[in-house]
Amino acid sequence: MNNKDVVAKALYDVLKDDLTMEQIEKLLENPKSADHGDVAFPAFALAKAYKKAPQQIAPELAEKIDGKNFEKIEVVGPYLNFFMNKGAISEKVLATVVKEKEHYGDANIGENRNVPIDLSSPNIAKPISMGHLRSTVIGNSIGFIMEKIGYNPIRINHLGDWGTQFGKLIVAYKKWGSEEAVKSEPINELLRLYVQFHEEVETQPELDDEARAWFKKLEDGDKEAVSLWQWFRDESMKEFNKIYDMLEVKFDSLNGEAFYNDKMDGIIELLEEKHLLKEDRGAEIVDLSAYDLNPALIRKSDGATLYITRDLAAALYRKRTYDFAQSIYVVGNEQSYHFKQLKAVLKEMGFDWSDDMHHIAFGLITQGGKKLSTRKGKIVLLEEVLNQAIDSAKEQISEKNPDLENKDEVAKQVGVGAVIFHDLKNDRLNTFDFTLEEVVRFEGETGPYVQYTHARAMSILAKAGFTPNEAADYKLNDEASWEVVKLIQQYPETILKAAANYEPSVIAKHAIKLAQAFNKYYANVKILADDDQKDARLALVYAVTVLLKEDLRLLGLHAPEKM
Repeated sequence: MNNKDVVAKALYDVLKDDLTMEQIEKLLENPKSADHGDVAFPAFALAKAYKKAPQQIAPELAEKIDGKNFEKIEVVGPYLNFFMNKGAISEKVLATVVKEKEHYGDANIGENRNVPIDLSSPNIAKPISMGHLRSTVIGNSIGFIMEKIGYNPIRINHLGDWGTQFGKLIVAYKKWGSEEAVKSEPINELLRLYVQFHEEVETQPELDDEARAWFKKLEDGDKEAVSLWQWFRDESMKEFNKIYDMLEVKFDSLNGEAFYNDKMDGIIELLEEKHLLKEDRGAEIVDLSAYDLNPALIRKSDGATLYITRDLAAALYRKRTYDFAQSIYVVGNEQSYHFKQLKAVLKEMGFDWSDDMHHIAFGLITQGGKKLSTRKGKIVLLEEVLNQAIDSAKEQISEKNPDLENKDEVAKQVGVGAVIFHDLKNDRLNTFDFTLEEVVRFEGETGPYVQYTHARAMSILAKAGFTPNEAADYKLNDEASWEVVKLIQQYPETILKAAANYEPSVIAKHAIKLAQAFNKYYANVKILADDDQKDARLALVYAVTVLLKEDLRLLGLHAPEKM
């Protein structure tokens, strides 16, 4: 039970004839300053019923409230400011964390039902750039958060392994490529060929016709075309896996676009059976005017299917395979309209489970305020960024702690973690600029700052030789510990909010606030002073280590014990 629940219950006992519990909960406020208590109730809503001014009502109301859970209830004009009983709350909160450890904040809302998460999804034969980071790390974190509240996440890397770009690549490889060059540097060479194709096609437009012809061969199962496609795919996956290993992201399925080739006829048949396909200038569409959307183009006049046809097949396959409770697509904001159409077509087909499909959109990563583009070859390679971040972390760790034993391992955890954390601390719909120097700092609102705070707290516990005792009563009454206690108390609520909004930044912001509150506490309190509160203070430090480590885990980061 959080502080607002305690206050709402105390008020409801007195106001049940005038306000519902829900009305009271909506009226409660979090005061901006700790001087005004922990929770405030404005008496304005009672003025009409009581026929009195709110500032008259407030003191009368304060006298009637049972004050057992509060240190005091102060009246300031029309406001009742509630100061919680710090000892009772800290004792309860610390006992819960000591008992539940990393499972503090777990819930069983999901009842172990499946949640497929479509994430990362890079295009074969192109390098993984900084642009792919967001989908990968947001999706991975959402998986951990959903698991925390009882769902079974299924991470799907819906690879871009089909489409006309493979016709272009085959043409480019046959004209300007060599097996040796592709084998020595697969992704770089394939990208070079792809960029060269787009340069050459400007003066030789007939190359586009050749590319279309080769893609048609691929679709028809031509032996040479399929063999080249498979080779490009295999070489690309080897390169991708290096980066996924660095990020420590694992997938349950690599079924990409090609996997649904033989499943699209079934979609067309279903649409025909339900009389949903209409002809429009030789093409076939589904009318979505009832949803205030443009028609969904299902099949072009030349018989070629489109991206949406493939996504319909994928949605149906996932429902049949996983019987999902929710199906999550972590895909850029620019695809919002596509997902509205996708869900509307499924709805027209009579599949009400399309309501359980959620497009989790996100903004762009920019550099110098500009979007990154593959076609022109202007990309920032994710592998290079991660390696630079590791080097930067190693440099700083060497300065701070030159004798650290596993320096390389910690540098990797801190460097890679810094890049992930910087992405996830931003609200996912925001676009943000990326500067490596800002990201791998040990001060400020960064991943290394949170990790360093965790390591500092661990060293205090090690120095004290502290092991928490489930039978002990850890009670703290001081102001200094109270801000930390409140952030620990809010944790289960924080998890639920992050899950409800598919928003890892809620977790990252909690980690930053908790680290800041703990560092302030550390600076102002002699934690290891030998008095009757010492064990309670150490229990608070222990709780901080548990929550910071769990916050970092939910974001896909490590919490090193020494840094």
